[in-house]
Amino acid sequence: MNIQSFFDPVADFLFEKKYSENSFCHQIRAHRTEFPDLKGIQIALVGIKEKRGAKRSESIERGSSEIREKLYELKKGLVPYRIADLGDLISGESLNDTYQNIRQVGEFLMKSQILPIFFGGSHDLDYGQYLSYQKMKKLVTLVTVDSKVDMEESGPEDDRHTQEIVLHQPNFLFSYTHLAYQSFLVDPTLINVMEKLYFDHVRLGQLRDKFKETEPLIRDADLLSFDLSAIQSSDAPGAVDAQPFGLSGEEACQVFWFAGMNEKLSSIGLYGYDPYFDDANNKTAKVAAVMIWYFVEGFYSRKDSLSFKSADYIKYTVSLDTKPNNLVFYKSKRSGKWWMEIPHNETGRYDRVSTVPCSYSDYLVAQKGEIPERWINAQIKLY
Repeated sequence: MNIQSFFDPVADFLFEKKYSENSFCHQIRAHRTEFPDLKGIQIALVGIKEKRGAKRSESIERGSSEIREKLYELKKGLVPYRIADLGDLISGESLNDTYQNIRQVGEFLMKSQILPIFFGGSHDLDYGQYLSYQKMKKLVTLVTVDSKVDMEESGPEDDRHTQEIVLHQPNFLFSYTHLAYQSFLVDPTLINVMEKLYFDHVRLGQLRDKFKETEPLIRDADLLSFDLSAIQSSDAPGAVDAQPFGLSGEEACQVFWFAGMNEKLSSIGLYGYDPYFDDANNKTAKVAAVMIWYFVEGFYSRKDSLSFKSADYIKYTVSLDTKPNNLVFYKSKRSGKWWMEIPHNETGRYDRVSTVPCSYSDYLVAQKGEIPERWINAQIKLY
């Protein structure tokens, strides 16, 4: 596959600026006159300009360059980067062609053990991100962060793309989790649908009350899709569907840090930025850039091998008076994170381990003789 044919180079104006030697810009391989050599690369930045799926658009096509400019200015972390900026994905003749371009690029990169960071464009482009997993012959878990649940039956694509993912055939979606939605923006029937499908959902208020409890949900994701409308408009005025309430910029960065630390996660997307609606300093672009920075830092801080029989993990067995008689937990000596075993029938349907992320609070619930809700939900999904 000639992956170079899918990309336009990074905009020239970005290299007319002077960046300090320890800036992000000077620590990566960028697509300028020549396409970067991908040998040894671990993360690929993929800008997207597509806007045809948006409910409104004034300048979405500029979004990736504005985010990139803010990202290039940031200081690099302590660990050497192995990152390439591939430039901006060329949009297809039709919107569906763009989805397929994203699919092919994502598929190629992940097969090459390179994690793509998609940024720019409208939120419906996560459909292409999802399609990247179709040939992997395994079921995947998707986590979406958005102020709304985009499962409408009609309207623009960025109002119904999640439904397209859920209904896609062949079906390779194991589980779906929606974080930070706002109840007054969501039809209650959609919440009922998610519950009938055993999908996890966490309202903005619930997420803020127990923010750390969302980390196991993010840690279970194969791919994460983030709509900037999930961030309050005071921090992200340039979101296509900006809302007065939402996550703070700091909380959004924490979500991306959790995602970066997730050894299982193999792609991430950041969508829904329109510079036309941003403030004079392009505050939203800066927030998006810092989110990507935190993801990169999380990625290079990954500690867990996920080999639960190794000496890196402490095994805890909790006896119960009811069925199941025992619950098994694992705690990482390196990161302090927790997992629990979920027994299930060996039908051959699931190409995944039956050990799922949890939190210390789940272990404490089991210590009281109760079965954690997270354990029950996970077993329902496995059956």
